[in-house]
Amino acid sequence: MNLVKGDKVIVIAGRDKGKTGTIQKVIPEQNKVVVENVNLRKKTNKPSQKNPDGGIVEIYAPIDASNVMLVDPKTKKPTRIGHKEVKGKKVRYAKKSGTVL
Repeated sequence: MNLVKGDKVIVIAGRDKGKTGTIQKVIPEQNKVVVENVNLRKKTNKPSQKNPDGGIVEIYAPIDASNVMLVDPKTKKPTRIGHKEVKGKKVRYAKKSGTVL
């Protein structure tokens, strides 16, 4: 998986197609990512000692990593990610503009 926490991505498939957001969490074992403002779900909480009223909470559910693409910092459009060596270090770069991430 070429995505890391903090990357700005755009959703390319599914219910939230076209929305952009920042990756908050990466789950490589399941090939999923959690993106802010995308795939918002409501979860009900039972009353407990900490929260005696219970209630409904909105959470960000993970989506498949294949449904998001990195946003190119230069062109602000979706781009694929490549890897190359710069000064002996392996870096990621945007294939559309060649910008090092």
